[in-house]
Formats: sequence, structure tokens, C-alpha cells
Amino acid sequence: MDPSVRNSKTKSRPPLPADPDRRILITGGAGFLGVNAAIHLVKEGWHATVLDNLSRPGTERNLKWLLTRYPHRITFIKEDVRNAPALAEHVRDQDAILHLAGQVAVTTSLADPSTDFDVNARGTLNMLEAVRLHNHDAPLVFASTNKVYGKLDHNNGPCGESQPIDFHSPYGCSKGAADQYVRDYARCFHMNTVVLRQSCIYGSHQYGTEDQGWVAHFVHSILKDRPLTIYGDGTQVRDLLDARDLSALYATVIDKIGITRGEIYNVGGGPENQRNLLEVIDQIGKLTGHKPQFTFADWREGDQKFYVSDVTKARRDLGWEPRVAFERGLRDLIAWAESVN
Repeated sequence: MDPSVRNSKTKSRPPLPADPDRRILITGGAGFLGVNAAIHLVKEGWHATVLDNLSRPGTERNLKWLLTRYPHRITFIKEDVRNAPALAEHVRDQDAILHLAGQVAVTTSLADPSTDFDVNARGTLNMLEAVRLHNHDAPLVFASTNKVYGKLDHNNGPCGESQPIDFHSPYGCSKGAADQYVRDYARCFHMNTVVLRQSCIYGSHQYGTEDQGWVAHFVHSILKDRPLTIYGDGTQVRDLLDARDLSALYATVIDKIGITRGEIYNVGGGPENQRNLLEVIDQIGKLTGHKPQFTFADWREGDQKFYVSDVTKARRDLGWEPRVAFERGLRDLIAWAESVN
């Protein structure tokens, strides 16, 4: 159906049919999550338009790999989500939008709160408005974060969607504001928007830094015998989710938009895949044969001492749950990292 004649009052939409000509716009598509999502969706028959400003290290390398591997199923647009006037033409004629572009580090947000806000909050609002005005009924899936729940200093068990939000750090505020805008556009403008509050995601095509993407950062550093700095005591716990599982969820959320529109889902590896930092470092050392070198430093602002996702809602609504055990996923990440280092 021509998007221009869709009923703007539509409050739900049936599952999208299998269609080899379906088109999806992936913002931040040359980043780690974007590449994994593009791989999964292309294999399912989608044509992926990758929109990225290529500002993050590793994105140009990822983009070259994508375009070489899938030259006829990937289109690249170099653009920034802060450039609102340019977005209209890119959202038109897309069957879905996966909004992954963002400033990704708490530490960067503390150093430059204004840019963090412009990218995460304003950039998301720019995307919402472009879709509202030019492709109203297209599903829009937003990659939010567990940081909207605040510091969470104590182990109160897996975190469900009913946990009160408590933004902490400029990053938490900017992503949290975007999270709430995405949710509210489903209520106020009857759009097909969905929020995924993601925990710690890892996998191939992730280069990682000290500030974000810590599992990959640990892997690359240990393989190169570079010393690590552990902020805090190393016992902070995260639930670890392989990017391939997350990519499958993106596709399911879009295909079942009649169920998912207006919803929020906590997304992570769940209790079965929870680890603390020291456990992960030790496991990387054993798998690589390299002896990890690390020192400790003070806790960083906004760090959560315990976060594990309760994925019950996604399992109940969508039949989704993590399928890649952390041991397997870590082995695959190490194998990929060894191939590119």
C-alpha cells in the first residue's frame, strides 16, 4: 500500500507479510548494532538503507564490509540525525525504521552534555517528526537503554518494565527523554513506535572502547596484551546479550507491530547470561591464552552495580528469548576479533 494513502488514525497494524522488496532504514547502520541488524534483515529478504555520519571509530570499516558482502541489498547514506531537514526524503517509502543512531557513552555525555542532548534527544525527535509527517504508519523501533533506570546500587533481582525510571547522567537523561518521546508518539499521534531498553550487547563487528562496548574492548585489549582499567571493584553485574539475538528481536518487533506498537520491552541476556566484569576478564584470558593485565580505579558516575533484564514480557508477547549462550557468543566474538586484529 502506498504510504501516502494509509489511514493516519490507524492504531495497530497486522503482521507484515514476507516480502523480498521490503525496505528498512537503519540509522546508525554502520555501527556495531546496525551492521548486525542489517545482516539479519538482509538475510530475511529486506533491502537495508544504512544512514550514518561515520563519526565513531570502526564504522567505515564496518560499512566497507557490508557493502562488499551485500552490494545489491544495502544502500548507504552519509547523514546525521541532527540534520532534520534532510531526514524527510530518507524515511519516505521505507517499510520500517530502526533508530539506532546515538551518542553512546556516559563519560562523553558528562564531558559534553549539549552534544549528547542534540544527538540523542533532539536527533530522536527529528526522526519521529520525519516519520510522523512523511511515513506515518511505518514501524519505528528505538534502541533505548537500561540506563533510564538510574544507578541501581543493589541487587533486587531482574529488572522489569515496571521499575521506576530514574535518569542519572546526561546520557541517561538524553536517552530517557528520547525513550519517552518514542513511547508518547504512539499515544498522541497513533504511530507505530516501540521502545527497547537494551542491556549489555556484544558481538562481531564491535570494536569497543573504554567508555562503551566493554566486552569487545576487553577482548581486543587482551588479545593485544594491552592493560585494562577496571572502574570500581569489578564485581558489577550485567546480563550479556549477543547481537544476533537482538537482531532477531528487531525483526520480530517489526513483524508483530500490531502487538508491539506503543510498548516498552526490557531486552538483555537475562539471568542465565549474567556475569560480573572479573568473570568476563578471566574467561577471555582462558579462551585466548593471554594473561589479562588490569588495574583498578574509582567508580564512574552513573555506573550501575547490578543490572539484569527481566525478559518475561518479550517472551510472553513475542516468543523471544536469548538463544546464544554467553560462552558461545564470547568464543565467536574472540574468533572475529582475531580475524581483524
